[in-house]
Amino acid sequence: MLAADPGLGQLQAGWRTLVAMVTALAVGYGMARALGLPAMIGMMVGGMMGLMSAFAVAENTWKRLTRAILWMPFPYAAVLWLAAELHDDRALEIGLMVGALALTFFLARFGQLYLLTGMMLFNGLMVGMMANIPAAMSGKAFVVALVSAAAVLLTRLLLCYPMPREDLLRTQRAFVVEARRVADAAVDALDPDADQERAVRRMARALRRLNVTTVTIDGRLAQPEVAADPDMAELLHRHLFDAELALRGIGRAVQDLAGLDVPPRLREAMAVGLVIARDTPLGSAQGLRPAAEIIRRQADRVLHDPETAGRQARTVEPAYRVAHLLDSLAGSLSHWLSLGWSSPQSPAKVPFQPTVALERNRPAGSAAATQRVLAAGTEKSWRRAVPFVRAPLHAGIAAAVVCPITDAIDPHRFYWGLVGVMITLFGTNTTHERLRKFGHRMAGTVIGAVIGIALLHLVGHGHVYWMLTVIVAGLTLGAWGMQRAYAIWVVGLVVALVQLYGLTTPYGGMDHLLGERLLDNGLGILVATACAALIFPLSSRRITREAERGYVSAVDDLVSQLALRWADPDAPVRLRGAARAVDSALFQVVSLARPLVRMPLGVRGRDADNRTALLTTATGHARALAAAADIDIDLAPRQAERFRLITSTLTGSLQSLDRSLAAGGPEDGWQRVSPLVRELKAELDTAPPGPRASRIRTALRELAALDESLAGYAERCGLTVHSTASQDVASSPMERRTQALVAQWATRRSPRDAAGDTVRTVTAAAASRAEPVPARSAPSPGAATPATPQGGVTVTGSVRCAGHPAGCAGWVTVIDARGKRIAAGPVQSGRYRVGGLKPGAYTLIVSAAAHAPHAEFLSVPRTGAAGPVAHDMRL
Repeated sequence: MLAADPGLGQLQAGWRTLVAMVTALAVGYGMARALGLPAMIGMMVGGMMGLMSAFAVAENTWKRLTRAILWMPFPYAAVLWLAAELHDDRALEIGLMVGALALTFFLARFGQLYLLTGMMLFNGLMVGMMANIPAAMSGKAFVVALVSAAAVLLTRLLLCYPMPREDLLRTQRAFVVEARRVADAAVDALDPDADQERAVRRMARALRRLNVTTVTIDGRLAQPEVAADPDMAELLHRHLFDAELALRGIGRAVQDLAGLDVPPRLREAMAVGLVIARDTPLGSAQGLRPAAEIIRRQADRVLHDPETAGRQARTVEPAYRVAHLLDSLAGSLSHWLSLGWSSPQSPAKVPFQPTVALERNRPAGSAAATQRVLAAGTEKSWRRAVPFVRAPLHAGIAAAVVCPITDAIDPHRFYWGLVGVMITLFGTNTTHERLRKFGHRMAGTVIGAVIGIALLHLVGHGHVYWMLTVIVAGLTLGAWGMQRAYAIWVVGLVVALVQLYGLTTPYGGMDHLLGERLLDNGLGILVATACAALIFPLSSRRITREAERGYVSAVDDLVSQLALRWADPDAPVRLRGAARAVDSALFQVVSLARPLVRMPLGVRGRDADNRTALLTTATGHARALAAAADIDIDLAPRQAERFRLITSTLTGSLQSLDRSLAAGGPEDGWQRVSPLVRELKAELDTAPPGPRASRIRTALRELAALDESLAGYAERCGLTVHSTASQDVASSPMERRTQALVAQWATRRSPRDAAGDTVRTVTAAAASRAEPVPARSAPSPGAATPATPQGGVTVTGSVRCAGHPAGCAGWVTVIDARGKRIAAGPVQSGRYRVGGLKPGAYTLIVSAAAHAPHAEFLSVPRTGAAGPVAHDMRL
């Protein structure tokens, strides 16, 4: 339960509902007897205080809790009186309900207390119409509501007091449980007699659950009173990040071993070590170090055994990796667990800043992307009001359409359609989410009706206390399961309502009554979905693209912070926080990319899954990069310049990808920097070995892998992927002269021959460095097919500067007199070539990583249509 519910938020929601509902119903009944009100009215008024306090008030400080709960009776009682005064005017009564629903969505933009006010206004009108409370009883009803709210507050402070630090300790135990699941799956994967493919899948599921738990914990660190101070929160965040990274590394190492012939003794030692890690008690994380030593000792024996050293060399490296990661996990986990109980011994370098948003104690989904899309299109003139009136218009128009229909079906229960409108628009942002909620509502209503009728037959009409017990139990179980699946809440709600309906409806009419409720709810959901899709619509595709833009922006921030971290060790940089922001952005993308109906493999429309898989891979590399690169380094000037070129080029590619996602079409291509990263890594490999050098090499390796994953994603988005030429960072005069000769020779050959030779040159260079060429590697910029129209005039020339005699690497874009992009092409070895130009006036724009953008005028004469036009540029 701890693992499935980090911090026990779902269990606490159920417990709050149980305590609040029992208290509110009992106090409402007692106050009704004391004030001479009908018992049903007292319990309905008091019960609403308990229900809304349980569902709408989840503050984690006693001051906020007190303010919210004691405020609820005032708007609620005010509209009870208004509903009694307008009870004879049917049209005005319905119109007031529609207006109250629209007002609720309007107030939701201004904070939790305003939202609670709107909900109490709507609920007060609904209860006033259902119960037909006379105006003379409104004052007594207010007293019942106020006393019930005070009693609920008292019992919640006694039995459900908010304890955010204890919740943090529970999340720590949840993390340990998930870590043990990963270790257990790793032990199964090492068993030669087990189904290793199934064990690897199980480990992948455990790692996904582990990631959800860690991101949830990171989001909780930003909540009030969870951590003692920002320094402590930052240290908790860092140790948690490193612990998750170590577990992921163990999982990958075991997956690598699953397909190899591991010596029996080494396999047994690893299994024993992982079992020790799995069974180590909470609070004794340092006990993982003996497990690491067992694996390391056996790996040494295999490595130094003359009979097996040659054949089993491939299995030793993953074993050493597991041992090292267990040591790392022991340190991170012990520090993290100890910080949960005490204050930090030393402050963090940079105070904690939240990067993860939570919704119902889970990583946030589509809300942030929807708000950004809505804000982007409503920055001018009257459209500035759209973010404020969009949701109220959806609710008001949908309610105005639904109410006459449901009133014609059953005048006494027309509000069921309004409930369908309300639940559809709360917490959903896309048509897919609303249709999923429709499916959950319908399925939950049917299942709840079956269970509720069976319980009603079992309990009978005359046993009021048993019926109240079923009502409270249904609401409690529904509140507990709401965060898991909306259908669970609907089941519990309908089970409770069936008992209430049983007081006035005979058994024979229950099927018709529940069928009518299902029809009204479904009608409200579908009409609300249609209104949201037609009034100031936001397409799901656009919101998904905005979420992907948010992901690209998070990676851009990580790369920028990495460049600053290595350039200035004293800069206030949070690499792990930036990587966690990438994690959070991935959750938003995944929540939007999930289709309404999962299609089988091989069916068209799987591109979203492929793109999500690439982003998931990139996120893993971003985590490893952030942890490895968070060190103080002192690169030589030439190496520092090369690293600046790598990060600036990668940042430029990310910005091009962002523009492409924003415009919906291809922009400048993606410049792959992994060849440059490998060259820099090859230079640094000659440095003396040590922990620091190892982390630098790991950081560069992960940076190259991150670039490869994002290049594949950019290619899926329609961008042309090019390999950044390594010639622009050549340092020796001989290298520069050789590159100039190669460039002159390449320009005298046809584009096809040049492309082939360039590919062979890059491949040979990679082979000489003993670095593998990526399988998805695209040709270099000179070899890439230009995204220009065929035919017309071809323009060629050089792009040079004083700092790069061999030529500058960059990109040339051709703009016509109207500002439209006509052609584009890369610059390789200082030469460019763009084709398909008609005679006329153009502007050439050169974008280079080491220079500011440069523009020059170009005139293509009519007489030049038969041959190329030469135009050299100097930056």
